[in-house]
Amino acid sequence: MEKSLLLKELPASSWPRERLLKEGEKHLTDQELLAIILRNGSRSQHVMDLAGLILMEVPNLYDLKQLSIEELMSFKGIGKTKAIELKAVIEFGARIHRSTQPKLGRVSSSFALGNHLVEELKGLQQEHLIAMFLNTKNEIIQQKTIFVGSLNQSIAHPREIFREAVRVSAARIALAHNHPSGNPQPSRNDLDFTARVRKCGEMMGIEVLDHIIVGENEYISLREENYWE
Repeated sequence: MEKSLLLKELPASSWPRERLLKEGEKHLTDQELLAIILRNGSRSQHVMDLAGLILMEVPNLYDLKQLSIEELMSFKGIGKTKAIELKAVIEFGARIHRSTQPKLGRVSSSFALGNHLVEELKGLQQEHLIAMFLNTKNEIIQQKTIFVGSLNQSIAHPREIFREAVRVSAARIALAHNHPSGNPQPSRNDLDFTARVRKCGEMMGIEVLDHIIVGENEYISLREENYWE
């Protein structure tokens, strides 16, 4: 059990909310995290003191999880509302812990990916650039429209793609965009943009598997059509 600290022993810069903002939640003690959840104490007791007293009464966090609403309310400073909120937070945390990263399918080939994207992107009146973020098993863990507009505009920048790739811990990415004209042949801007993305991917250790360009009822895979050299 961590040593319980009273508020008067802590400088203002070390109070829980300030510490979380400055150092991140992983650096906070159990007492500090519980104090943030409780939000406030009572007229005679600061929330840090309340959190410390609660943790001194339970052998470990598992036992805190097992306390009923009535048992929580036995602590001075914990009313029904706080007890309900605390039980809800504990249960929500447990559900997050049990959750798994969603998978949106597995990329088995450019052919399968291209046919899927034709149905999704054909008929759109503006160009949509989509990035698919994959794990090491080529399972799609996230799909996101990066921007809407022509690839020759300044907003078409690889940083938006790799910011998301890092956020979801992607091992690989695949790109796709549509040509509203219906002609999937790549433009010079398409090829230049793809080369920039691939170069960035090489520097970051994130492989770019393919760039699919979708027309009216067909697609072109830049990898399969030898634009990948």
